[in-house]
Amino acid sequence: MPPSDRSGPSIPAGILEYELPDGWQVFAGKTDGANDYVSLRLAKANDRWFHVRGMPGGHIVLRVPPDREPDRATIERAAGLAAYHSKARAGGVVAVSMTLGQHVSKPRGVKPGTVEIRKERVVKVRPPSDDEVAAMRRGAV
Repeated sequence: MPPSDRSGPSIPAGILEYELPDGWQVFAGKTDGANDYVSLRLAKANDRWFHVRGMPGGHIVLRVPPDREPDRATIERAAGLAAYHSKARAGGVVAVSMTLGQHVSKPRGVKPGTVEIRKERVVKVRPPSDDEVAAMRRGAV
């Protein structure tokens, strides 16, 4: 579960939580409001942020503790969740943007679910199967 935020607005519906091998925690937004919350409130500076390139989809945050660094397999699994939570789910190999949480911002006046990123890296992955996603799912927040 994401940390409670007693000082701000309540956590919106539409946030999913996943657990990857080795205890990595991932959050996925399913709505515009949930995407804003995941990208701008849950994501910390060193977390990794993911979104499929050029298509609508969920914002994905891989929680990265200060004493750890994700390996390639963990990055690819999180990127795969971004592909899964997008219009590219049925596609083959999907290009997914990744950046640090500190490089995600929201320009003034843009609609919910819209962010701006800097220092993007592209990861190419295949979306996981429904069964693989179900095995990682920890529940809705």
